[in-house]
Amino acid sequence: MNIAQYKAAKELRRLQEWQPRATCESCKKPIATCYCSLIRPFSSDPQFVILIHHSEVKRTIATGRMSHLCLKNSYFFEGTDFTHDEKVNALLADPRFHPVVLYPSATAVNLSTLTLEQRRVQFPADKQLLVFVIDGTWSQAKRVRRLSQNISGLPYICFTPPRPSGFRVRQQPAEHCFSTIESIHHLIELMGGGGDDAHASMLRTFDRMVEQQVEYGHLRSFRHKVIK
Repeated sequence: MNIAQYKAAKELRRLQEWQPRATCESCKKPIATCYCSLIRPFSSDPQFVILIHHSEVKRTIATGRMSHLCLKNSYFFEGTDFTHDEKVNALLADPRFHPVVLYPSATAVNLSTLTLEQRRVQFPADKQLLVFVIDGTWSQAKRVRRLSQNISGLPYICFTPPRPSGFRVRQQPAEHCFSTIESIHHLIELMGGGGDDAHASMLRTFDRMVEQQVEYGHLRSFRHKVIK
């Protein structure tokens, strides 16, 4: 057997031995770390439109998809520039909705500084509040907001996080910055929702995913030390 034949045979054995990990169709994580059993889907008030940056779609720790799985009446769209997205524009044109963007812009109304009654009167009583949330890194979120002309002109809301983010496996630009699922969870509370098991399951699911990633990181570090 010459060198070329040896390399070909070795590559064939590698391909035959390698088997891709089975993944969950819903959360896209390996079956062993699937978090779907923890989710208690519910319909939220307000409703949410999750715009996930295309670079985040394949990241299994991105919490936009997790949020969508938790919220039965949410919308989930992938992209970078949603200016001409037909489905997004259909929601914006729907007279049943009052659309806003959850983003800490200079013009955003900080709901944390208002009472519950003051928060509610900020929005039309005869329309369903529809909150657009951009899922991605802060630089990705800025880009989506800048490019999406149909979104950038909407009213903005924000809040002051009451505690540091629990997203220990992903560096935040500041201690008070929340992940997508933490932001949605807190906004539901600010608007008077939550308080039931389905709502609480959002953070339980998130915390479990973070714990798994931390455990995996420790395991990888241990293996690396052993190999060295």
